[in-house]
Amino acid sequence: MAQNRKKIVVFGSIVHDLISYTSRFPRPGESIRGNSFHQGAGGKGANQAVAAALLGANVAMIGKVGDDIFADFNIASMQKAGVETSAVEKVAGSTTGTATITVSEAGGENSIVVTLGANLEMSPVTAEAAETVIASFRSAGILLCQAEIPDAATKKAFEIGKKRGVTTFLNPAPGDPHLDQSMLAFVDIICVNENEAKFITGIAAPNPAQAEKAARAMLERGPMVAIVTLGPQGCLLAERSDGSSEIVVSLLPAESVTAVDTTGAGDCFCGSFVALLAAGIPLKEAARRAVMIASLSVMRKGTQSSYSSRAELTSSGFADLVVGI
Repeated sequence: MAQNRKKIVVFGSIVHDLISYTSRFPRPGESIRGNSFHQGAGGKGANQAVAAALLGANVAMIGKVGDDIFADFNIASMQKAGVETSAVEKVAGSTTGTATITVSEAGGENSIVVTLGANLEMSPVTAEAAETVIASFRSAGILLCQAEIPDAATKKAFEIGKKRGVTTFLNPAPGDPHLDQSMLAFVDIICVNENEAKFITGIAAPNPAQAEKAARAMLERGPMVAIVTLGPQGCLLAERSDGSSEIVVSLLPAESVTAVDTTGAGDCFCGSFVALLAAGIPLKEAARRAVMIASLSVMRKGTQSSYSSRAELTSSGFADLVVGI
């Protein structure tokens, strides 16, 4: 295991998942029977923190939960994976965020309604905690944020991250056409899916050619690296050299797998990718491995429960994915 890996600070959301599996999605006004039910810890911030920690990364989470029955469950899930949670705050009188998820047996696709609850209490003042946590990690190197908390809080966290000299990573998910794009000036790496790419650039990215156009447009907004995830097609990686106008583009295909549940696959990619970067794995290789790790996650039900640990990957024949971590 690498001894010089950088520490990761995740500033983001914590959401409790309530998942129903059905043969198909219900039509408006229709009630159908589910085949099974699963509840588990979730939220894009927590998911990405857990995915990174399971691969052996040193991760701290900054976020908020309510004072309800879901709070301790979600904190415990992160702790079990190895995430430091001392900066996770319980908000009196508030509810832990919840996601009501329906998963169709047809391809494992999902439909989600998220109620953010205590996550909406995240603010620029909360972001000041990021500086304290970063400072407490002597070799903190990566700050990871999403778009499931107020933009003002995320932007402030990135400003603090840049001041502290850490690599800033934005996954602007779930997609929001009203995202405050001024924060991109403080972002080193941005990772989006097709919908998020369109919200930011106006360019739909259903295929590699369009994804490259969107990635180049995002690089013009400040980041040094843009990643567009393409589901079963893998991902496109675009990188511009510091002080140079040259942009290197790579398409990293995914292996064909049978999807059971795609919920949280994008979070698995982001968390795994950041864990690999923190261990010193080169950018392109980190993205290639993260695509594969995320592909494996869709073969299991659930969100955080579908993510593989470093030990599981090694024992199941995928030791090459965690070499150097």
